Amino acid sequence: MSPTAPQFMFDFGSPNAFLSHEAIPPIEKRIGAKFEYVPVLLGGIFKATNNRSPAETLAGIKNKREFQEIETQRFLKRFQVKPYTWNPFFPVNTLNLMRAAVAAQLEGVFEKYVDAAFHHMWVEPKKMDDPEVALGALEASGLDSKKLFARASEADVKTKLIENTQAAVERGAFGSPTFFVGNEIFFGKEQLRDVEEMVLGS
Repeated sequence: MSPTAPQFMFDFGSPNAFLSHEAIPPIEKRIGAKFEYVPVLLGGIFKATNNRSPAETLAGIKNKREFQEIETQRFLKRFQVKPYTWNPFFPVNTLNLMRAAVAAQLEGVFEKYVDAAFHHMWVEPKKMDDPEVALGALEASGLDSKKLFARASEADVKTKLIENTQAAVERGAFGSPTFFVGNEIFFGKEQLRDVEEMVLGS
């Protein structure tokens, strides 16, 4: 029996989603299954669940942000991934980027697009909610960015992103990165070990 493919609900605006993306390839080799990447809009999830970003919720809380940094360092070491570069334009409105991710699925360039968008958010960070900046960055990564962004403005693409986001919330998501193995939900990059364990046990 082939293992259950885990699902990854992601938004490019989350640095922890980027770190998860970097950690996933070796996990895929170990479990013998590819993660299914599902584009969602983190702002939509926050609105639907009355949640806020860690940048807001951790403000003024003694020791919690420091612990999260310790946890991130452990994650980088455990999964042997490079740290992200903080995006100086954070928070970046990712609506158009996430719509273009759906468009990239339809155009057959999804994996290349995901790699490029994460790169320009968290490796060589740019103001990716500036249309001209985003078009140029993705074009430099070998994508037909004008075609993707034109497709991203079409009604079926917009609807699909809304549906993905609503479905994630209905299944229990309240942020990104969120993972599902069947109906089991996991939140946060640190739970990738549990995701791997559950897939191998399925």
